[in-house]
This record gives sequence, structure tokens and C-alpha cells, in this order.
Amino acid sequence: MTLFAKDVMVKNFESIHMNAPVEDAVQLILNSKLRKTGHKTRSLMVVDDLRRLSGVITMFGILYHFRPDFLNCWINCEDLQWEGQLKILLEKLKKKKVHQIMSPNVVGVSLNDHLMVILDRMIKNKYHRLPVLENGKLIGVVYISDIYYFLFSGKPV
Repeated sequence: MTLFAKDVMVKNFESIHMNAPVEDAVQLILNSKLRKTGHKTRSLMVVDDLRRLSGVITMFGILYHFRPDFLNCWINCEDLQWEGQLKILLEKLKKKKVHQIMSPNVVGVSLNDHLMVILDRMIKNKYHRLPVLENGKLIGVVYISDIYYFLFSGKPV
């Protein structure tokens, strides 16, 4: 059996414009639909006006940027007072645009990349998803959870 990106990619994936409010990304991830494999998306592909890939925004990235900046300095947060802070942090996050917190350096694959090449790249770099690009345009996404399902469930996707 020979499998390529085109065989396992999701064509019906969630994306968001780079200038959209982060709140829109939060809601899209929160309300994402289950894929055939039973998995929900935890990320969105970020696109520009021409639907070219600009980056990716993930649940992890949103939560990372929800935290106050001073926590990135390795301060022990157990001794800090957090009363009333969550609401302030949420409001601050909601004022940001997707491009301000997305990961811009996203590696992509092509339709005819072999599944083992994709899987190796994902494992070596701890990627959970890779966009599939054709002539610079985003046409699909390969999720590691879908590769796992495809290989081990015995059910065709």
C-alpha cells in the first residue's frame, strides 16, 4: 500500500484570515466539528487575502498568549495573587488579531509527498498537523491523529 498526502489529507478544514480577531479563532476551535476519524481540530490554518498560508493558530498558542507576559520570564506563579486577573487577561487577549499570536513559520507538504516522509517530519519536529500546499495555495491539512487512525483502525477514511 502506497499512501501520499492526497490520500490522508482533510479537504474540509478550518481556516481563518490573519486579520481576524483572536476571539473568532477561539470560537472556531471551541465549536469545531468532529472529523470522520472522531477527532476535533485544535488549530486553524491562517490565510491572507489570496488564501495563501500565512501561519497556524493553535489552542496551545492561544493559551500561551493568554498568560501574562511576565510568566515567560520563568517566574514562579504559585506565589502571585490571581484574584480578578482572568477577566483582565481574557479582555486583553480578545483585543489581539490572529497575526499577532499565530506561528508564522509553518512547514508544508505537497500532494504527492509520501506518508512516511510526512510522518517522519511530524515526529522529528513534534508537529501535530501539516498544511498541504499546491502552487502556494492551501488545499488541505494532514493531521497526525488522522494518520494514526488511517493506519491502525482498519477502516477506510
